[in-house]
Amino acid sequence: MAQSIGMARPELVQVADTVARDKTIDREEVFEAMEQAIQKAGRSKYGHENDIRAAIDRRTGEIKLARYLTVVETVEDENTQITLDKAKRKDPGVEVGGVLIDPLPPIDFGRIAAQTAKQVIVQRVRDAERARQFSEYKDRRGEIVNGLVKRVEFGNVIVDLGRAEGLLRRDELIPREHFKNGDRVRAFIMDVREEPRGPQIFLSRTAPDFMSALFTQEVPEIYDGIIEIKAVARDPGSRAKIAVISNDSSIDPVGACVGMRGSRVQAVVAELQGEKIDIIQWNQDPATFVVNALAPAEVTKVVLDDDSGRIEVVVPDEQLSLAIGRRGQNVRLASQLTGWTIDILTEAEESERRQEEFRSRSKMFIDALDVDDVLAHLLVTEGFTTVEEVAFVPLEELTDIEGFDEDIANELKERATSYIEEENKKLMTRLAELGVAEDLVNSDFEGLDHKKIIVLAEKGVKTLDDLADLAGDELVEALGTEAMNLETANKIIMAARAHWFPEQASAEGAETAPAKG
Repeated sequence: MAQSIGMARPELVQVADTVARDKTIDREEVFEAMEQAIQKAGRSKYGHENDIRAAIDRRTGEIKLARYLTVVETVEDENTQITLDKAKRKDPGVEVGGVLIDPLPPIDFGRIAAQTAKQVIVQRVRDAERARQFSEYKDRRGEIVNGLVKRVEFGNVIVDLGRAEGLLRRDELIPREHFKNGDRVRAFIMDVREEPRGPQIFLSRTAPDFMSALFTQEVPEIYDGIIEIKAVARDPGSRAKIAVISNDSSIDPVGACVGMRGSRVQAVVAELQGEKIDIIQWNQDPATFVVNALAPAEVTKVVLDDDSGRIEVVVPDEQLSLAIGRRGQNVRLASQLTGWTIDILTEAEESERRQEEFRSRSKMFIDALDVDDVLAHLLVTEGFTTVEEVAFVPLEELTDIEGFDEDIANELKERATSYIEEENKKLMTRLAELGVAEDLVNSDFEGLDHKKIIVLAEKGVKTLDDLADLAGDELVEALGTEAMNLETANKIIMAARAHWFPEQASAEGAETAPAKG
């Protein structure tokens, strides 16, 4: 094999070592960048169509430049191929399919070639530096980092993290918070992404997780896993709520987070520009958790509705403003913290509403069952809310009511059954008048009864395909949020679409109904 022509260049080794040290990248990557630059300059001199390759000795800095030719029987490209006969004149040991390395004299870099080589080296070093930054920070999501403000652009803060730069966008800054060049800043690594302009490290000071991480730094029991942060809700710069639980019954989680004379929580408050923090004990019972979350307001009564994800809270009249908070802040943060939609009523409002419900239900029983107000009031007092409950409840539940004997109970059940049958006839007549298709009338979707189908039919939804063609939010809008929530609507629509995909009909439907395309 022919030997390449080269000359020692010890200064290249020194340059490679210096760049690798200053940029904290691998020495080998610097040498590869140099080889690529020399290779590019060589192709500029000898022709880009040639396969010119450069090699630098890692010890002496000697540059070897050569043209690589593939040995073939029939040449199709003279720039990259050579016949076996010609190849053997230079290297007798070469065979077809092998490579002939044709040495070239070291090139004398002209001004343009040197500039090109420099650009290639700078770009490769920059790429290597970016790759190093990404690999170093990609697994650090969720950490708190310290840095210095390098510059501020249109409200966005560029933070020098030492070996990389982070971006603290304007909307990730605490309101009324301003930084200038040279300021020290602590932030939370939200995300690290590779983008065309290089790896981007996105920072935040408003994220709930930033508060969690600060408490983890300040409270050893959280760091050790003895105390667990279950949820955080923030109104950045104003107020926050954090729910904690202790895995050790001997340790008070709230007291540990507050610290001696409030030292631990005050350290977090100071970092968050005076943000007031309510530390709340987490509880697996939703009612207890919501009561805790609404602190400092007092709660007298809680009513949960699991189906709709709502919780009704009754507070004393004088506690209403405290429970709601300024601009609804307290109840909003409590809702975010617990995951429940919270409706707050005063005791007076709750009493008035209960009375109205009592009156309306009593009237419904009086009209439907043709009974006097005493019997109607007894039914409502015992918790009956619909005629269907009276019709289908076991007889003994009615006879157990004080003042009801078996004859009265049987009579009530018969009247309730007759009323339901009569109402069903009216509904079927109305469905026929509206021209609702049998496939929709006979559909048996949980949460969609004949009354709701009539409402839909009056708005043009008269077949199963019409229903299937709706999106979940359109169904909720058609029936009203009081009649149906989005989760139920999505399930109904996915069930209605099942006949479009018979092979998947037996599979479990997806949880959300996508919007129409």
